[in-house]
Amino acid sequence: MTDHDTSPDAGATYAFLILRLWLGTRALLTGIEKFADMRTTTIPLLDADGKPDASGAMVEVQEKFYAFSNYHAVPDSLADSLAREPLLPGFLLSPFYAVLGWALIAVGLTLLVGFFSRISLLIMGALYVALTAGLILIKQDGGVSWLAIHIGLVAMALALSKHNRFSVTRS
Repeated sequence: MTDHDTSPDAGATYAFLILRLWLGTRALLTGIEKFADMRTTTIPLLDADGKPDASGAMVEVQEKFYAFSNYHAVPDSLADSLAREPLLPGFLLSPFYAVLGWALIAVGLTLLVGFFSRISLLIMGALYVALTAGLILIKQDGGVSWLAIHIGLVAMALALSKHNRFSVTRS
């Protein structure tokens, strides 16, 4: 923004853009990470010149990789805790887990592009409220606080959404 910017709403426009981009990036990468896993490979130990060591020693190296078969909506320990919670309807957990990663990816992409931003923000807020409810019931206060910050950012973005200028759709 320059001193010559004549739009009285320029600051709010840029604030919304930054929030939209941050929330979109956060959701997209969180959704993609649901497909991540680690694998161990064995490779030769390298000497100072980058050649295999003469001793023939091998080392194990952990590497991250992505695959559809790796999908885990939540860590197994968290899923087990949620499954034991009597106030959570068990029949809803599996469908929620099935769509969580995909929903985060979709919401992230639509926010980054600026396609139906308000609807995307409402969906994101609903996902975060659902996750918060589960974490409250299993007494994960750190996660609740973390999600509360995200919900505050979503609410702020919704309040600023009337200043949406850099997007495919204005809604």
